[in-house]
Formats: sequence, C-alpha cells, structure tokens
Amino acid sequence: MSKASFMEQAMDQARLAGDRGEVPVGAVLVRDSTIVASNGNRTLELKDPTAHAEMLVIREAAQRLNNERLYECDLYVTLEPCPMCAGAISFARLRRLYFGASDQKSGAVENGVQFYSNPTCHHRPEVYSGIMETASGLLLKEFFSKKR
Repeated sequence: MSKASFMEQAMDQARLAGDRGEVPVGAVLVRDSTIVASNGNRTLELKDPTAHAEMLVIREAAQRLNNERLYECDLYVTLEPCPMCAGAISFARLRRLYFGASDQKSGAVENGVQFYSNPTCHHRPEVYSGIMETASGLLLKEFFSKKR
C-alpha cells in the first residue's frame, strides 16, 4: 500500500468516528507496509479523555506486537497530534508521523508547544505534514458546522 492509501484508511476511520458523534479524527499504525492497528476518536463512547485515535492505535499496536517500543512503525493521522498524543508518539519511539490537517488551536507538532523541537524530547519521529490536508480539514469543518 502507498502512503496515500494509508492516509485514506485513516480518513475512513475519521468518517466512522464522525458518524458516532466523535470529533472525526482517524489514525492508522503501519509496520512493514501492513496495517497493525486502525481506529478513530472514541472519547465520548469510552468516557475517556485519552481515547484519541492516536492513543488507541498505539495501545493496540503495542499489545499486538508485544512491545511498548514501536521503532519500525509509522503513524498516519488525519489531524496534527495534540500534546498528549505527540508525547505518546515519542515514548512509543514511532519512526515516522504523517498527518493531514494542521491544528493551530490544539496541535503540538508544528503548532503550539512544538513538542519535537523541545530539547527535553528524547525521541523525534520523522514528520510529514499536509497529506490529504484539504480533505481532512473539510471533514472537521463540516462536522463542527453541524454542531453549531
């Protein structure tokens, strides 16, 4: 599968999250061109503020691979990770992060605290932003416009 295919899978997870009434963010964790875990936000469903798409796929992948270090894994997510998720990505030692829409309000990679630029950050994944950015941003805008 290609990078675009993996991001399309993340978009599918984001759409499913939106259908559940969750903020439509989806994530796919990949190792050796194989999807290890995929999910969308589930904070409302699970009554868990940490149930962001990124956190869910990192947890699932760590269980499936029987290792808390995911050195050879890449994460595709539709929205720039928040500080909590950026920290988890670093602690999991993910190799690469691909994300769609930037998040000027809550993002922590290229916006906000810029977690990976901080000298106290022990592991910095390679970061690639703007993948399917327009589609990711539109999905979020449509979701929030319906909520208002």
